[in-house]
Amino acid sequence: MTNTSPRRSDLWAVATADVTSDEALELLREYFYDVANRYYRLHFGREGAPEELESGLADSPSGDLVAPDGLFLIGRHDGAAHSCAGLRRLDATTVELTRVYVRPALRGTGGGARLLAAVDEGARALGADRIVLDTRLDLVEARALYLRNGYREIPAYKSGPYAEVWYGKELGAPDQQVR
Repeated sequence: MTNTSPRRSDLWAVATADVTSDEALELLREYFYDVANRYYRLHFGREGAPEELESGLADSPSGDLVAPDGLFLIGRHDGAAHSCAGLRRLDATTVELTRVYVRPALRGTGGGARLLAAVDEGARALGADRIVLDTRLDLVEARALYLRNGYREIPAYKSGPYAEVWYGKELGAPDQQVR
């Protein structure tokens, strides 16, 4: 007997979006609050105060995640916006992945993998053959997601207060990718 029920990841669809839309801004705020509060809990034993979080969000603009040198993606689960990711061009062949977020209630449903597959497509559309990113060591779920989806640790390509580990992925033609 064949199982005809949809796979969990079949409920996900990802498309480019306006980074200034209400949905995008809501997801970006949730992303920032999630990663910032994890940092505050780890290093200070407390949640970030609302004014600290809002100040940090204001200091981390996403306005460069637009054409022609960037893009912003929103992932929809069963039609509702629940994930996001952004790309920005670093040079003629390299883009940087940033703002990767899946709402906690939907982690483990295939949304992260579907989002990263769309990131690959978006990077190719920007003319890139390489994606790089930096992240923190404590963001273990994100790091595992990157490794499961073809990213490998690379030497630091930039520095920053929250950059503790760096990943890269070489993009071949879509039919050459290992799934």
